[in-house]
Amino acid sequence: MENLIEITVTVNGTEYHRTVEPRMLLSDFLRHELNLTGTHVGCEHGVCGSCTILFDGDPVRSCLMFAVQANGHTLETVEGLGTPDAMHPLQNAFREKHALQCGFCTPGFLMSLKPFLEQNPNPSRDEIREALSGNLCRCTGYENMVDAVALAAEEMRNG
Repeated sequence: MENLIEITVTVNGTEYHRTVEPRMLLSDFLRHELNLTGTHVGCEHGVCGSCTILFDGDPVRSCLMFAVQANGHTLETVEGLGTPDAMHPLQNAFREKHALQCGFCTPGFLMSLKPFLEQNPNPSRDEIREALSGNLCRCTGYENMVDAVALAAEEMRNG
C-alpha cells in the first residue's frame, strides 16, 4: 500500500484538506474527492483540453498533474466561474451565440479563455482562433465560439 499524503488546496475560494494517494490525478481529485464534476476528462493525454482548470491563475490540463502537485496552490474550476443567476460573460456569450452543442468540452474552453481575455481584452478574430486552438470540440464548427469570445470580450470591456 502506498503512503498517503496530506494536501491543502484552495479551490474556487474554499480551502480543502485531504489525504490522497501520491498517484491520484488532479482531475480525479477534483471530480471524485471534491465532487466538482464540471472538470471533464476526455483523452487523458492532455490533448483535448476538456480537463482545463486554472492553477494559480494559469490554464493547465488537470489530467496531466497529480493532486499532490496542487498542494498549497489555488485552483479555479468551471464551478467557480459563475452561477446560473450571475453568469460570467464567457458563459453568457457561449449561450447567446450557440457556441456549444453537447457541452462536454465547454468547461475546458471557458477556463482556457478566461485568462486569455483578461490578458487580451480586445482580441482580433485571428487571436481568438489561436486561443481556441488548444482545445478540441467534436460537435461545433468553432465559428460560433469565435463570435462568443468576441461578444464576451466586448461585455468585459464595457463592464
